[in-house]
Amino acid sequence: MGEEKELTIALAGNANVGKSVIFNQLTGSHQIIGNWPGKTIEKREGYLIYKGYKIKVVDLPGIYSFSTYSEEELISRDFIAKEKPDVVINVVDALHLERNLFFTLQLIELEAKLVIALNQIDLLEKSDFTIDSNKLENILNIPIVPTVAIEGKGIEKLIEKCIEIYEGKIKYEPIKIEYGKEVEERVNELIKVVSFDTSYPKRWFTIKLLEGDEEIKKLVRDEKILEIIEKKSKELEEIHGEPISLILTQEKYNLSNKITSEVLIKKEKRVNISDFLDKIFLHPIFGYFTLIISLFLIFYLIFKFGNFVSGYLESFFELIKNGFLKLNINETLKKILWDGIGEGIIGGISIALPYLIPFYILLSILEDSGYLSRMAFFTDSFMHFIGLHGKAFFPLMLGFGCNVPAVLGSRILETKKQKFITATLATLVPCSARTVVIMGLVGIFLGFKYVLIIYIIDIIIIILFGKLLSILVPGKSYGLIMEIPPLRKPSTKIVLKQSWFRIKDFIYFAFPIIIFGSFLLQILDLTNLLNSFVNLVSPFFVSFLGLPPLTSIPLIFGILRKELSLIMLFSLFGTTNVLSFMTPKQIIIYSLITLFYFPCVATFSVLRKEIGLFSAILMTVFEMIFAFLLGGFLNLIL
Repeated sequence: MGEEKELTIALAGNANVGKSVIFNQLTGSHQIIGNWPGKTIEKREGYLIYKGYKIKVVDLPGIYSFSTYSEEELISRDFIAKEKPDVVINVVDALHLERNLFFTLQLIELEAKLVIALNQIDLLEKSDFTIDSNKLENILNIPIVPTVAIEGKGIEKLIEKCIEIYEGKIKYEPIKIEYGKEVEERVNELIKVVSFDTSYPKRWFTIKLLEGDEEIKKLVRDEKILEIIEKKSKELEEIHGEPISLILTQEKYNLSNKITSEVLIKKEKRVNISDFLDKIFLHPIFGYFTLIISLFLIFYLIFKFGNFVSGYLESFFELIKNGFLKLNINETLKKILWDGIGEGIIGGISIALPYLIPFYILLSILEDSGYLSRMAFFTDSFMHFIGLHGKAFFPLMLGFGCNVPAVLGSRILETKKQKFITATLATLVPCSARTVVIMGLVGIFLGFKYVLIIYIIDIIIIILFGKLLSILVPGKSYGLIMEIPPLRKPSTKIVLKQSWFRIKDFIYFAFPIIIFGSFLLQILDLTNLLNSFVNLVSPFFVSFLGLPPLTSIPLIFGILRKELSLIMLFSLFGTTNVLSFMTPKQIIIYSLITLFYFPCVATFSVLRKEIGLFSAILMTVFEMIFAFLLGGFLNLIL
């Protein structure tokens, strides 16, 4: 068997075109997730073995241009120009061909060897248009592979084309992009002036200098060259009466428009269920009703399913408990085994999972169906109130699943101010772990009405806190620029896969912590150390918060994972019947404190990375003070 040949492929394209799906299809479980050196932007790498090749696949951040207005843009262009991957798969959304081709033309200028994945071709076929992919291939002179990424269609052919380009079996001479006589004359003159070596293609480098790209200008140390470039730019601006960057952008848009008009074929008009639904979902009045109803149904279904399954599981485990307690073994050992280890396992299975599973499934359905984008659209005007826009709804919505990806998701916002506000507010969103506490405590013992009240209080606090931050945090906020993907039937495979990845995190990481925490509580109780701590904090918890002193212990464990603040509560008191040791008033106070008092350790860690250690500590201290003051206030008025 011969030695494997190595090949590096980069995935590049606009945001939300299916790059990540193609990446997952290619690499499967062979993925490495980290950050780009010196950056907070996620770096995704993976590999596959195919026909004697060990292929490294790099998923570049989704961007719309190489103008370096963001870290994502700088990362993508530098990787292509400096690392020089053997082939770049340019993922193009067939439904938005013109805008996507604008980015394709930029990749051509960067002299990347391209294979175009014309993705979501199945959704295009359901629309009023179709694309002549053969004609498009002839115009661009670049291999084009129609794909349906979520179904894996065309993925193998993509790899085949990449290998053919790498091996020289395909003659690669893409379309030449020209800007008109006046521009071309000056570009050719300046190419001779810019004689020093750079890692970038000379023509592309020269054009970027003409555009006034600040990152590229930093690479020119000769002031005389910069003066010549400035002179040529002003000449072009005087001729055209517009900024040079706008002139060049318009030329590329004109070309992408021309190509699109030649290959996009309109079909006979037909009734489309997606269009019909969008008339409702995007209606200026009914759209808000559907949004509110959808959110209500999501949490109602979680509540009903969780309560139903949890009740049966608790009855089942109660039978096991009765049998175990009859065993003739040492009472201390029996207490450690059951109250320590057993209650931890039972709490995770019967309290946490019945609420987590439906939540993650419903969240995945929202994502894959395209309805999540419509939620963002309708929350845009509301988000402006707190200095954000509709795109911030995505990370905040993700926060209902887990605050960690929600904080990381703040990177999609354009300015530091918007990122800071979004990351901070994400820590206040009731994640799935907090949902377990609210549903398993308030829902079961007080009813769904009180669950809604808790969530409404949380939303009001997020709004007020967001408004405060929008006033206090310096910086600019931009408006919403995003596309709304077409509605589609969620893929069962994708939904189940995404849900499993999220649930797996709880099973793999939370369960061991829960079991260990429950075990540790019993050891501390048996050694009397628990009482010492409880006696220390009792005045504050009893007098100020009106809570049983023992509730201080689960709150400490909740710093690790929020579910622990509920499961440890059951373990500590030795029963799942909370009303036997807490009043309804205490349940509400305890739940609200749990909701706000501290982001879990994992969330704090990514918050520190995103907004800095000092800001992360400041926000955390503020939230803790607020949580306990809120608890004290409710103790006074309820």
